[in-house]
Amino acid sequence: MSRFVEGCDRRQPTLLPDCLDDYVADENPVRVVDVFVDDLDLEVLGFEGVTPAATGRPAYHPATLLKLYIYGYLNKVQSSRRLEREAGRNVELMWLTGRLAPDHKTIADFRKENGPAIQGACAQFVVLCRQIGLFGSTLVAIDGSKFKAVNSRDKNFTAHKLTRRLQQVAEHIAGYLRDLDTADRQEDEAAEARSGRLQEKVERLREQMKMLKAMEAQVAASPEGQISLTDPDARSMATSGRGSGIVGYNVQSAVEAKHHLIVAHDVVMTGSDREQLAAMAAKAKNAMGAEKLDALADRGYFSGEEIRSCEALGVTPYLPKPLTSGAKAEGRFGKQDFVYLPEQDVYRCPSGALLPRHMTTVERGMTLHRYWDRASCQACALKAQCTPSVERRVTRWEHEAIIDALQRRMDLTPGAMRQRRRLVEHPFGTIKAWMGATHFLTRRLPNVKTEIGLHILAYNLKRVIAIIGAKPLMEAIRA
Repeated sequence: MSRFVEGCDRRQPTLLPDCLDDYVADENPVRVVDVFVDDLDLEVLGFEGVTPAATGRPAYHPATLLKLYIYGYLNKVQSSRRLEREAGRNVELMWLTGRLAPDHKTIADFRKENGPAIQGACAQFVVLCRQIGLFGSTLVAIDGSKFKAVNSRDKNFTAHKLTRRLQQVAEHIAGYLRDLDTADRQEDEAAEARSGRLQEKVERLREQMKMLKAMEAQVAASPEGQISLTDPDARSMATSGRGSGIVGYNVQSAVEAKHHLIVAHDVVMTGSDREQLAAMAAKAKNAMGAEKLDALADRGYFSGEEIRSCEALGVTPYLPKPLTSGAKAEGRFGKQDFVYLPEQDVYRCPSGALLPRHMTTVERGMTLHRYWDRASCQACALKAQCTPSVERRVTRWEHEAIIDALQRRMDLTPGAMRQRRRLVEHPFGTIKAWMGATHFLTRRLPNVKTEIGLHILAYNLKRVIAIIGAKPLMEAIRA
């Protein structure tokens, strides 16, 4: 008798076949996907094909294809061709779709044609999480992360890249021409063959030079100063690594503090986060249904106008102010060493002198006040530590009181930035690990938004199942 666990003989006939439902456990996440999609009003969300056509070949119901996609993103199967294969061999998918196996083009077209509706389904799950009480606090962390697009660096052109590439091509042509002169001085067959190869390389490089010069004109004419050939919406963006960067998209997310669920997200084509704070805070506030909200962000979001907009929305931001002045780096006093006295509308400098307001100007739409006192600076013993100019001038924005209040909040909550990292960076890392090295599979901004929406829906779904369990979640959906 064998000492190993033995399986059934694959050729053994059975009188009654096994029920497909027996292969899917009661706690299997695929059951949650089935209940969630069946509960959605697909017509209200805007899915195409909910009402079948009177003529022609019968189509797949949108619910079937949506279930297929949500299951795929839950299990790291994002491509339409892989989903096609899984539908024909995966028992869980056979149970979910009723043994239907759409072809890959049908699957891919569904995602492309129903982008806003799929994003609406993602928003519906956030509403469900709010209804069952998973958003316990009014604190969110906002952050952005760069995701790779289907566009290599070599297929992205900026003015700086083109200048550098034109210089490299010119250097290569000059080198090959020198080698060609050397080969021409020799008269054997090997030299003639080498001379022919070198001439071909020079011709290819000259054609490349013409292409780069034509591209230079296109880049100069483009509004954003860069062109991507494979994915026209992808942009070259700097990353945290020195001298590194990717061609991709900037994905924004807001993560609530209690269960680390993503309550709001967006995809933008700008590498900077500076103009995203108020918009993301507003989305998070609406998604959580909160009257007041505290928002944590890093220094990349710092903008006086954005902070002011947050205050108007009822959102209290927490983010550090970047040090943009070189005075501290050079060993001199920075602006933070000057104390503003609102009763007198003056600044008190480190030596104790008072700097009154002398002028008001408008720069880039911002009203700025200038403070200085030339007489005090001339006689000050600390002038060498303050400024190399005739006098030290301090600039104050007309709404700088908002920035001062922000700084006081940051001083009173020293652990805010550590909490921000714990909340918002883990979801990004998880989603990127699911996506793999290639990151996005689709092209163009609308399709990329749909793809990240499916990833975030899968992340939230898996997170809620881990928090409350599959059965209680299904009961909450049915309720």
